[in-house]
Amino acid sequence: MKTILISCMTLFAAMSIQAQNKNVTDIQKTTVTTVKDSDGEKKILKTQEVQEVQNIEFQDADSNALNKDMKQSPVQVISKTTVTNPDGSTRTVDVDRSAYYDYNGKNYQLKLDPSGYAIISPDNKKVGVLRATSTNSYIYRGKNATSIGYFDTKGNLVVETYDDKSDKVSVETYTRAK
Repeated sequence: MKTILISCMTLFAAMSIQAQNKNVTDIQKTTVTTVKDSDGEKKILKTQEVQEVQNIEFQDADSNALNKDMKQSPVQVISKTTVTNPDGSTRTVDVDRSAYYDYNGKNYQLKLDPSGYAIISPDNKKVGVLRATSTNSYIYRGKNATSIGYFDTKGNLVVETYDDKSDKVSVETYTRAK
């Protein structure tokens, strides 16, 4: 009985000490934005978690050499952004699209706000908002129009607006600044 127990413990110990077959890097970045207005001071907490996972593969895995060279393998990047609003509500953003975008020679900033994104003009004025829909697109609300927006495969913001008078859809593309 003792022999069986010792054998089982040795087997479990050997299984738990096996080599790792993945390189995993976890990065967590927290940003606190303080907004002062007539109601007082409000803090918005933005936490971004990035995990990079890479499978370990050898160039010549079947060789008998002691030290083997690693082969470059693709890296999977998993990113999750959590925004905590001043009222305590929390939302999770799978892909953070906050960046600068060029349109008609002007640089617009897209930045996270409590309910979605705010579009900020070059002179620091809020010109519109983006609100997520369930169909992987956004409702764009500007000064004079409500439109549909989405991000293309290159990361550019495309806004489509319907015009009642001409019965046509106009397309505006905000190119992501590098």
